[in-house]
Amino acid sequence: MVKKLGQKLYIALILLFLYAPIFILIVLSFNKSKSRSKWGGFTFKWYIELFRNDNIMNALYTTLIIAFLSALIATIIGTAASIAMNNMKKIPRTILMGITNIPMLNADIVTGISLMVLFLAFHYRLGFSSVLMSHITFNIPYVILSVMPKLKQLNKSTYEAALDLGASPNYAFYKVILPEIFPGVLSGFLLSFTMSLDDFVITHFTRGNSIDTLSTKIYAEVRKGIKPEMYALSTLLFTSVLVLLIIINRRNDRLKHHEKKHSH
Repeated sequence: MVKKLGQKLYIALILLFLYAPIFILIVLSFNKSKSRSKWGGFTFKWYIELFRNDNIMNALYTTLIIAFLSALIATIIGTAASIAMNNMKKIPRTILMGITNIPMLNADIVTGISLMVLFLAFHYRLGFSSVLMSHITFNIPYVILSVMPKLKQLNKSTYEAALDLGASPNYAFYKVILPEIFPGVLSGFLLSFTMSLDDFVITHFTRGNSIDTLSTKIYAEVRKGIKPEMYALSTLLFTSVLVLLIIINRRNDRLKHHEKKHSH
């Protein structure tokens, strides 16, 4: 009893340490006073000011467009790559999976500088397209790691049976394989969208001076001095990422429960 209580207290202290700064930021976003040490009353003023700020709204629009496009393109490429890797022999597949894991284990700053050097070496102008390509690059491994487990669970006999019954390879793929792996594809898309939405380091090195995303805009504004609108923006960004992660985790839990139910 005492041991369990101690474990719960330990976990509670860790969570408090991790999330206390974020909770303080959320509270400050509703503070009427600009002072961080004085509570001036509850208000939505800073959220209203935030949505009236054209620069921040443009950064939000750019962030959402990049996140959606990079997640969509990375999902298509990652799903195709997963299918190709799944049909390979064990040794080539293991090597490619190891290569796929490298970008995820690599430090963001290394990836960001490497991509920036690559673009500069080819005299490619840094801007929207360079950021989009960079986000697609680091999102693909997340899609592959989401889709591959579903492909391993797939019964190949079903696909072969569809072909034997006269279905074309494309028709059999869309009617047999895709419905089976779709939960993994959707998880990969949502995870990619979340990672792209939240990225700062890689975006900072590959954006040039022509565009701003939310993360780079917050960084630029904080250097000038923290405005209350930044508390509101950071709160919305944190909430959005949290909601997406909850959706992904709940979906994965439901899928695991569904699979266990069918296995029994």
